[in-house]
Amino acid sequence: MGFEIERRFLVQGDAWRAGVTATTRLRQGYLAREDGVSVRVRVSGTKARLTIKGPGGLVRPEFEYDIPAAEAEAMLTLLCTGRSLAKTRHEVPLDGLVWEVDVFEGPLAGLVIAEVELPDAAHALRIPAWAGREITTDARYANAALASATAPPRG
Repeated sequence: MGFEIERRFLVQGDAWRAGVTATTRLRQGYLAREDGVSVRVRVSGTKARLTIKGPGGLVRPEFEYDIPAAEAEAMLTLLCTGRSLAKTRHEVPLDGLVWEVDVFEGPLAGLVIAEVELPDAAHALRIPAWAGREITTDARYANAALASATAPPRG
């Protein structure tokens, strides 16, 4: 059993772009979302994964499985209508961790979120100036919620 230990922030400005070392376009959709549990399919280039996440804020159970890209594409098309999103993910290394800055597309255009996975919940984290308000526990900004949104959350 795996756990995801992650903090998430709204991004301010473009200063993060100077540190980008890799960029990937992602498409993901949600097959199910109930009681804090979500089942997601994600396609990144020719790779695909099925991910099951449990409830939680900073720390939550997470299970991931590689799946054939063609099957993931079919799931996105046939099973995720109205529950999908697209974003470009930029990796920004900082202090031995990799920050992932997601620039959303479509109805979520203009929304930019940074997330960083931590080795443990007590890990000291230097928050860069471009990382604004923390949204780790704000359910409106969970990707599963954003996938059904028609516009970025406000406030």
